[in-house]
Amino acid sequence: MAGLLKSFANLQISCKFLHPRVEAITVPSRGRKHLNYWPRKRHPIWLTKQTRVQYNENLTADNARFIKEVVDTKYSNSELSLGIAGSLRASPLKVEPIEPKAEWQPSYRRTGVIAKKIGIYPLWLKNGKRVFTTLLQVLDNHVVRYIPPEDYKPILFKRKHKNNPRQEKLGCLVVGSDSCDPQKFTKEYCGLFTDSGVMPKRVLTRFRVSPEAALAPGTPLVAAHYKPGQIVDIRGKTIDRGFQGVCKRWGFKGGPASHGVTKTHRRPGNIGGGGEKGRVWPGTKMPGHMGNRMRIHKGAKILRINTKYNVLWIHGISIPGETNSFVSIYDTILPLRRLKESPSFPTYLPTADEPLPEELFCDELHPFTEPTIQFSEES
Repeated sequence: MAGLLKSFANLQISCKFLHPRVEAITVPSRGRKHLNYWPRKRHPIWLTKQTRVQYNENLTADNARFIKEVVDTKYSNSELSLGIAGSLRASPLKVEPIEPKAEWQPSYRRTGVIAKKIGIYPLWLKNGKRVFTTLLQVLDNHVVRYIPPEDYKPILFKRKHKNNPRQEKLGCLVVGSDSCDPQKFTKEYCGLFTDSGVMPKRVLTRFRVSPEAALAPGTPLVAAHYKPGQIVDIRGKTIDRGFQGVCKRWGFKGGPASHGVTKTHRRPGNIGGGGEKGRVWPGTKMPGHMGNRMRIHKGAKILRINTKYNVLWIHGISIPGETNSFVSIYDTILPLRRLKESPSFPTYLPTADEPLPEELFCDELHPFTEPTIQFSEES
């Protein structure tokens, strides 16, 4: 009996440290550096399971039609997120869009958007130079939840951020993208969208925002949230390349092709670390898993915006992720490229009185509607 009580007490202690509200820095464990090696292969126990097993429920045609009618009735305004600027004024909660609490200041932080990487396309500048751009579509974005700064307590793994006053002044805005059929998700996951009134989203992302830039649940986010010429940061997961050698992973030259070389054409060669130490130094470039890491591409410029289909043309082709993968876009944190003029704060709210044009171009980009060559009459 005593052994059973002792094991139960140990279980309570372990569950206490695994609670999401308890900061992980307080967990004393030997070899913690190796246990928390990033990326983690398992989801935390507090993460809500998203999808469920799709069983064959043998529904009749009438029952399937009835379930579809119930879903359409509950989410009657779900089609408003397809990009039609005139109908985005309506909210799934059937409330008026919130008005900004204060004017924009450079110290305020806005929310970001979730976009899908759909391909690469060339554009031409006014000086005739051709540039390659990456197309990102802001697909079906809605605000799911807002957590004020006093209630937002993230799990912090670094002690230096524990008592940071700047962190405590920012709230959290949960944004969802890509609406799907509620029958594909679990009951617990669908409960996250009860207060917002939108359909369950397949992708969720948290953005740290200032209290002045808070948005009501159910507010749609479109590509007009940004302006042409604005600098943004893009966060995504790189392409998973699997286990690769040093030539592909780090760009090594490799050994000679002939002259006595035997089976060491693409080997790394001597890695050093001999002599007194006699070990592999940390950070040595060696073969290993390549890709599948979260990376941030900073300082990307928006050259063109399509307000009808919510597409952004981003300068460059180094956006992390493969085609059809989702990325997070937010205002840049680079000190010399931050916003100097007032953006759409807290976000762009479309109105029927002042509709935006379908195509928006930055100043140095050549629009397709203008002539390519201009002839001047000689006097």
